[in-house]
Amino acid sequence: MKTPRIVSEFRAGLGQGELLIQNCNSCGKPNMWPRYACPHCQSDDLGWAKSSGKGTLHSFCVLRQGAPEGFDGDLPYAIGVVKLDEGVQLLARLEASAPDDWSAYSCDDRVEFVAPGAAEAQRRPCAIFRRAAD
Repeated sequence: MKTPRIVSEFRAGLGQGELLIQNCNSCGKPNMWPRYACPHCQSDDLGWAKSSGKGTLHSFCVLRQGAPEGFDGDLPYAIGVVKLDEGVQLLARLEASAPDDWSAYSCDDRVEFVAPGAAEAQRRPCAIFRRAAD
């Protein structure tokens, strides 16, 4: 399946171990998820910038059963809403603290991006985060 143009650079960044966020070249504001026009000024002059990869976990859920079709082989896994320090939010996977254990996570935890590796980024092109070291 061909990767849609709007997410190809984001996915390429994941494969290279980088978390990229879309940035408007007209007004300078970041946005996430990728769009064809800036939600702030409607410009189509958009580019990509490397994120610090640091943020705050706002909410999360551990899926142990009932995964959507195509994800049942990944069970269990956790997803969460992360607000990056750059001000944008994204849905991301959470790295387990121990095998199949996400009990160390709490809302408002500081989290950091984990490079998924090229093979995992190809298989599941999504950002992965873990609790930040204190």
